[in-house]
Amino acid sequence: MAAFIRSRIGPHSSLHVVSSVSLEVNDSNLPELTLRATRSRKGYQGERPSRSDARKTGLAAPCGPGNRYLVKIGFMGGGFDPVHFGHLVAAQDAYEQHNLDRVVFVPASQAPLKAFETITAPADRLAMLRAATAWDRRFEVSDYELTQGGLSYTINSVRHFRNRYPNDQLYWIIGGDHLPKLHLWKDIAELAQMIEFIFLERPGHPARAGPTIPGLRLHRCDGHLIEISSTELRTRVKNRLSLDYFVPHKAIVYIQDKHLYL
Repeated sequence: MAAFIRSRIGPHSSLHVVSSVSLEVNDSNLPELTLRATRSRKGYQGERPSRSDARKTGLAAPCGPGNRYLVKIGFMGGGFDPVHFGHLVAAQDAYEQHNLDRVVFVPASQAPLKAFETITAPADRLAMLRAATAWDRRFEVSDYELTQGGLSYTINSVRHFRNRYPNDQLYWIIGGDHLPKLHLWKDIAELAQMIEFIFLERPGHPARAGPTIPGLRLHRCDGHLIEISSTELRTRVKNRLSLDYFVPHKAIVYIQDKHLYL
């Protein structure tokens, strides 16, 4: 679909017209939107803006080979058994504070450092996540780790996503409590070269000491950390207590329909 967009590039430049803007969506589960534009007059100078920056400022950046929008994608792993508002608020905080274009939830088949954390079938955990986030265009769900099965090592997932999005800026979202254990992650030296980390902390609280890993890029996110435990939620269901105000309604309906956690 073609359109004309009038925008301002830089505080001292003149207005000019961007034409022939089209949206391309690939056939994958995680669509990549590419804006192609033909611009008049001066080319864009400086670092390529992300789409989120462009949305906020009205900036129209040129695209094409080697000159496309920089897409910033955050990934959040976990058991999500079940997904709850603590997960979703954390994802929203990272999205907003670091100007991400989208956040992808990556439910684990089995987390290596948290043995026996999940008890629910992968298909059910995936369905609950999708039910909870389907309405929100900022969020997507990947079944990559579930389809791989076995222990879910972040390095394998990052290799997969890096191959899929070779030119984009990728972030792995973690809780601040993971920082002291980061050196235990499989192939962490390689991982640090492939992806950046966003870690969540309470506003005003000092960050936990992290390991010294060459090339490690850490970005703090002062989040609305909500103390909700998936283990506690499963116990609430078993004790016939409500999940309201803890879990999105559509996920609650799924839990009830499937008689999970009883």
